[in-house]
Amino acid sequence: MDYKMNIAGLERALPLCPLNDKLCIGAFVIFGDPELTTACAKALLEKAPEYDYMITAEAKGIPLIHEMARIAGNQKYMLARKGPKLYMRNIISATVHSITTAKEQTLYLDGNDADLMKGKRILIIDDVISTGESLHAIEALVEKAGGEVVGKMAILAEGDAIDRGDIIYLEKLPLFTSSGEPI
Repeated sequence: MDYKMNIAGLERALPLCPLNDKLCIGAFVIFGDPELTTACAKALLEKAPEYDYMITAEAKGIPLIHEMARIAGNQKYMLARKGPKLYMRNIISATVHSITTAKEQTLYLDGNDADLMKGKRILIIDDVISTGESLHAIEALVEKAGGEVVGKMAILAEGDAIDRGDIIYLEKLPLFTSSGEPI
């Protein structure tokens, strides 16, 4: 089963994936789809508030934030990693429980990036916002770094996130019954 939708002027079919015996989600993956990534990056930048730096969580937000930074003049962006890397120093961290990973995980931010964020306007970028757990962890990282979150943006808002007034998104993605009907 697929759910067909228009995203940033492009038609795409999202495969429906079961979360349990009653609920499915539409799988939205921009990896390998540069046409969609560029269209979404442009559309989000048109709606973006003033910011100094952008940040996203590893991994599905990476192509999107990279394209947004490229379009905006090759700006530096930050990445919240799923694991610390050898080159990272003075790491700060926050824990998240994401609907797509089905387990608790910790996000890590390099201390050099944290230093750059201090006192700066930070725009959080994601591909899909659903439960908001990933957003919450990134917000915690920005706060620990001394930055100010000026916006939270995603290509799609899913489920309860559709009704949130604190996020900017391009399209609504419903949840689905096990038979593929939008809820």
